[in-house]
Amino acid sequence: MSNDKILGIVVIARHGDRQGFYQDPDSYTASATSITPLGEKQESQLGSLLRSLYLDASSPTYIQGISNSTSLFQQSQVAVRADAGGEGGVIFDSAVALLQGLWPPTPLSSTILANGNNITSPLNGYQFVPIESVEPNEDVSLEGFTSCNTLNDHIAAFYDSPAFLEKANQSASFLSQLHSYLDGRAVTLENMWNIYDYMNVQSIHDANFASRLPPTFLARARDLANFHEYGVFSDSQANGIGNIAARTMLPSILTAFQRIANASDPLRLHYSSISYKPFLSLFNMTGLVQSGEVEAGIVNYVAAVVFEVRQPASGDEPVLRFNFKNGSDDTSFHSHDLHFSGWNGDGDVPLATFINAFQPVAVNTTLDWCNVCGQTTDRGCAALLGASSFGSHHDRISPVGAGFLGAGLTAAVMLAALGVLLFLGFLTFGRGRRNAKDSHARVHSDAGSESNSIGKAA
Repeated sequence: MSNDKILGIVVIARHGDRQGFYQDPDSYTASATSITPLGEKQESQLGSLLRSLYLDASSPTYIQGISNSTSLFQQSQVAVRADAGGEGGVIFDSAVALLQGLWPPTPLSSTILANGNNITSPLNGYQFVPIESVEPNEDVSLEGFTSCNTLNDHIAAFYDSPAFLEKANQSASFLSQLHSYLDGRAVTLENMWNIYDYMNVQSIHDANFASRLPPTFLARARDLANFHEYGVFSDSQANGIGNIAARTMLPSILTAFQRIANASDPLRLHYSSISYKPFLSLFNMTGLVQSGEVEAGIVNYVAAVVFEVRQPASGDEPVLRFNFKNGSDDTSFHSHDLHFSGWNGDGDVPLATFINAFQPVAVNTTLDWCNVCGQTTDRGCAALLGASSFGSHHDRISPVGAGFLGAGLTAAVMLAALGVLLFLGFLTFGRGRRNAKDSHARVHSDAGSESNSIGKAA
């Protein structure tokens, strides 16, 4: 496989270190918080590592055809998305910092004016990389787990399960020792994420707290938080509601794979900046936890997955290689074998095999999400469900495109629009996002090509 060519990569990365925040243990509605200078530094370092691996023309993992590290960033080759949801600007700011490391300032970012003056971009040639801010009320793709009623039911059932009740009983003695360290927070297993997050943030940023906390307490709290979060964001079936955090991301990921494999498409690097939740669902769906390849728990700050889209030297169809780096303490990426229905976990996965396995469980549209989550009002569901009742035909749209039918839509506007559309005999949902691509990107091989429609690209 050493002679494989890397056609492009899909990067999924968690935000960097941040200040404390709170999320409701029953609904995961979250408060706002802020990234720290440490978090910005962590993200920039991750960007620099990705630059050395994939943009350096002398690297064995250089992406074929991408503008290399001695050149300027090329917008047509890159797509960046950042969750702008419950944690405020932390995830978006993390994307900014990572991109600073991936495409640092350069004197090449300059122009010569008609009068002969040479003008360099601010900050010694800063390269401005566009980032799509993904607002949850307009686009469910990066935060499909909030406002999801069926997930809330799944969480309640998990809290009532024998395994949870047993764990609560086993941990009661330890939890009773935490009251003096938690500044009045509820000390229950249901609130375990908030307990651990508070302890972790204070251990990093408060020297007095770090010196007072017994040496084993943080690790023990992390172990309980891992149990808690994996129980919430996993499911026994790939299409289960516990996997909703990854299922809503799948359309943009699969589309990116197809675009990268399509020789006529310039995309070479697709990056999503997210919270920790989709990682748990993705690891569960791809069999990484069940096989023991990764831990059943919360990924660290700046954890990153890189899917490499590779062209085998044999000329066969493109394959995927899964690489994971669990935060800044993990010095390098590690390749892992995936295990899922239709694939035995032996090496790189044929692209078509991966798409065929996961396309059926993807949540492709906002209307799909409304139905899967039992949501009838929020995120434009009232309008979408009302429109769906007028007929059985619905255009297939991506979560991005569907986002424009979000909270801003009113029933009155929809009724007026539907009158016109019904008169014309069809429904069309507009996109309006930049860099729209045809949804029928094709995966090419010497034996032919396969079309996998999964909605328009991000």
